[in-house]
Amino acid sequence: MPNQRILVVDDEPKMRRLLDIMLTQMGHEVQQAEDGQAALNFIQDNNVDLVITDLRMPQLDGIGLLRELRELHNDVPVIVVTAFGTVESAVEAMKYGASDYIIRPFELDAVEAAVKRALKLSKVQRENQFLRQSIEAGWGEFVGTSPEMQQIYTLIQQVAPTRTGVLIEGETGTGKELVARAIHRASPRKNELFVAINCAAIPADILESELFGYTKGAFTGAHRDHIGKFELAEGGTLFLDEITEMDINLQSKLLRVLQERNLERLGSNRSIPVDIRVIAASNRDPRQAIQDQKLREDLYYRLNVFNIALPPLRDRQQDMLCLATHFLSKHAAEFGYHFNGISPEAEAYLTTYHWPGNVRELENMMERAIVLSGGQTITLSHLPPDLGATYCSIPTTAPLEAIPSSPSYSLTEIPNMTEQVELLERHLIDLALNQTGDNKTKAAQLLQISERSLWYKLKKYDISV
Repeated sequence: MPNQRILVVDDEPKMRRLLDIMLTQMGHEVQQAEDGQAALNFIQDNNVDLVITDLRMPQLDGIGLLRELRELHNDVPVIVVTAFGTVESAVEAMKYGASDYIIRPFELDAVEAAVKRALKLSKVQRENQFLRQSIEAGWGEFVGTSPEMQQIYTLIQQVAPTRTGVLIEGETGTGKELVARAIHRASPRKNELFVAINCAAIPADILESELFGYTKGAFTGAHRDHIGKFELAEGGTLFLDEITEMDINLQSKLLRVLQERNLERLGSNRSIPVDIRVIAASNRDPRQAIQDQKLREDLYYRLNVFNIALPPLRDRQQDMLCLATHFLSKHAAEFGYHFNGISPEAEAYLTTYHWPGNVRELENMMERAIVLSGGQTITLSHLPPDLGATYCSIPTTAPLEAIPSSPSYSLTEIPNMTEQVELLERHLIDLALNQTGDNKTKAAQLLQISERSLWYKLKKYDISV
């Protein structure tokens, strides 16, 4: 655990000095306050990891300090030390959340043990708060059995037990953060924090302070110390999303921290050791980013020790309906609906769509479909009306016959859309069957729909094979 800041509160200078020497020898940074009010003023402007306070003091005593901190929703651990210990005062201290209660004179070993317990509690409380925020944001789970995803699973299993740096490449929405979290969960660091930060979403000057932290007065508006993401992820994993969007000058500072495994908060010259695993991700080609001077080449080689390239959803069509079903079931349960399946027509549309937004777009579309369907079977009417305009072109080894171009109509002559879609579907099915020699399995693959959907359409349109 990195050195922590401890505030010693006592109206006796000799006792403050004794605790200061002892805690400094333990490797901690010590601040002093002569009474509860001075301590409260200091805590309101500065971060502290632990408070050690006397019970009886002028102005604001130890119990009063505890009460004020809790009313301010400050959960910093507090150890009460007193020469006038009573059962009543101990009960009251615990009532307001004191982590320990020590009677003077005390053994130094007892105080050291109490400090270690309290600092561990402080770390756990900070992690719990962060985890609650992460859980509220939602993480999702892997879905997919395609060969492309099986390869990704294998790579995760290979790299997770190591401390090797990982660079994840893939289009927006392919699940880069999901892979990073999976690596963390399968690693020896799984009991520590996974901290993610989007380098593209934060301006460069703010990103630096978010990564490395800052001290009070480091810049205008820095009214108190701030712990950066590197320190927050101590012992765990730091995920740097969209690394190629980080300011090029900030990349040099990041490289130094990665190489030396030490950092300095903004406004401070105190070196803080960090033990974390860094996983980075990019939705653009890092090698092109180097040529465009968007990514330092030395940082790229530092991050790209182990590379994982995620396939876009259009290249793993085998998983598409499985993913759609997963998201529909998930959101149906959230809204209190029953999921009643997907119609063959909707399946056909989903399996031939290009999915430029990948898995993220699919999940958003399925959530919308559940809302519109009210728990009924998902049909074409529950999908976006412009979905048909972004149909994939049908891939072929030998091109299909040209599909007739759409005729021009006046506003009063627009034909029935359903009939036109059915005519186009019949035409495409006929072309696919002719090209594959009436092999329904190959025809379905050519059309990028399931065999079940093809069988349904053959029956619907009375097409004999």
